[in-house]
Amino acid sequence: MHHRTVAELMTRDVVRARGDMPFKEIVRLLADNDVTAVPVVDELDHPVGVVSEADLLRKSADHADPSGRSPMPPLEAWERAKAEGTRADELMSAPAVCARPDWNVVEAARLMEARHVKRLPVVDDADRLVGLVSRGDLLRVFLRRDDAIRDEITGDVLRRTLGIDSSEVTVEVHDGQVGLRGSVRNGRLVPVIDRLCRSVDGVVSLAMDLRAGTDDVAPPAAGG
Repeated sequence: MHHRTVAELMTRDVVRARGDMPFKEIVRLLADNDVTAVPVVDELDHPVGVVSEADLLRKSADHADPSGRSPMPPLEAWERAKAEGTRADELMSAPAVCARPDWNVVEAARLMEARHVKRLPVVDDADRLVGLVSRGDLLRVFLRRDDAIRDEITGDVLRRTLGIDSSEVTVEVHDGQVGLRGSVRNGRLVPVIDRLCRSVDGVVSLAMDLRAGTDDVAPPAAGG
């Protein structure tokens, strides 16, 4: 089974900012490159944070509404400090939450979810910036063709890994939704099939209608 890695999905030509980049230059950098955030790097190209549109908008959020129609609660101290920032290292969210190129989609997605971030700078073994992976990049695995998903489940998961022939279990895939129907010799294979099929890149859902055999049932004791 082949799982697409962060290295295969990430953007390699990464727009980045230095810590001393002024506010207006950051705004211009985002606009000129049609991005919503950039990693902030040190002199060795190590990511130290990420500055996003949300970080920059705190500047406007801290201003009084001239119309008086939008009363807002006062900013917390850390928010006010960011709102008053004028350079990337004062405005950025830090520390940078980073991924490795050899991670799979599940690893990257779980880290994004756990840390509530929309993108991850990708670093090499020396912690130098080599790419950027976003939520949209990870979602590209779900654009995988149905026939490619079916071939991997039929050939790699069932036949080569578990020794199950296509005459025993049929596989149907429609819009990433997988259906398995048939019988397996050993009932203990069913949860294994479930786990392996769900891990195939591009699988949206899995429905199984599998009859389990009795190969895993212990024989009756002698004289019983």
